[in-house]
Amino acid sequence: MFKSIMSFGRSPNKDVIDALYERIVAAARQEPFYSQWNVPDTPLGRFEMLSVHVFLFLERSRGHADMSGIAQKLTDEFFKDVEHSLRELGIGDLGVPKRMKKLAKMFYGRAESYSAALAAGDQAALAAALSRNIWPTEEPRSEAKPLAAYMFEATAHLAGLDDAALMSGAISYPDADKTPGVQS
Repeated sequence: MFKSIMSFGRSPNKDVIDALYERIVAAARQEPFYSQWNVPDTPLGRFEMLSVHVFLFLERSRGHADMSGIAQKLTDEFFKDVEHSLRELGIGDLGVPKRMKKLAKMFYGRAESYSAALAAGDQAALAAALSRNIWPTEEPRSEAKPLAAYMFEATAHLAGLDDAALMSGAISYPDADKTPGVQS
């Protein structure tokens, strides 16, 4: 009882969400994405990589009823973090809702195209979607191919993780610089 009084309403799931989100952020910040695969090291580029990793977790949790609550809370944490980042960039109270709506639309649009490509086993379609999203003003980029290979590897890796471990906050992603079929 004393422990619950001192936790100030912090639910056990909050600890799990924090652990999952911390590991997702760490995975999204892997150096090869930015140095070798030329993802722009900008707020938007970091949003793209974070979106990829949140998406991969959500895909892993899809169809697992016992993980749906955690998936929703993780999504909420992701958007709370995005909003906080916008405010840190100096976006005012009036501009944040409009930008959040745009970023949410971007995230869910990406999730739809990434999910379709993964479900079809179509690495070329996934690379094309990544290229359109990460480098929207440029011709299709060759760097999207290793990123697509990484996403397929991460999907297989996450599928091999135990549900109970994930629900306790234990998640891992492959090392980007060790993705099979990708030359560093």
